[in-house]
Amino acid sequence: MSEDEIRKRWEETPMLKPRIEKVVVNISVGKSGEPLEKATRVLQELTDQTPCKRKAKDTVRDFGIRKGEPIACMVTLRKQKAIEFLNKVLPVVDNKISKESFDRYGNFSFGLKEHIEIVGVKYDPSVGIFGMDVCVSLRRPGHRVKARRIRKGNVGSGHILTPEEAVVFVKDTLKVEVV
Repeated sequence: MSEDEIRKRWEETPMLKPRIEKVVVNISVGKSGEPLEKATRVLQELTDQTPCKRKAKDTVRDFGIRKGEPIACMVTLRKQKAIEFLNKVLPVVDNKISKESFDRYGNFSFGLKEHIEIVGVKYDPSVGIFGMDVCVSLRRPGHRVKARRIRKGNVGSGHILTPEEAVVFVKDTLKVEVV
């Protein structure tokens, strides 16, 4: 299906046009203590939300990680906050996302090597530099039927988002070039 056909289909049936469900931002430090606290502070400043800490699933002796030890922090952004954060972060990757970054359900992710490249963030030597993963989940309206607690239902195969439709949506809404 071509991009024009996809857009025309969305105009005819608005429930088929996807939307950004959530954006998950993750900073994995690999150790607990002060580095994790600094990463948490950086993530809180960038997103204006309190990050939650993630614990190690297994013990890895080579890295000095014990099972259950907090080693990362993450934040989930929804609605307008998610769009604002993406508009701040996408210029760091030159508004380009690889076609391989999209999964078969239309979700995509990308990484940043240094958080100080984000516009408005200044380098603080006492904090350091952190990289982060940004995962964006796209869904169509009505897809909640599959995930809700009461009266779950099935979502038909025609309502599942395809990577091609996700690429068109990202180009249109976020002004991103997919290479």
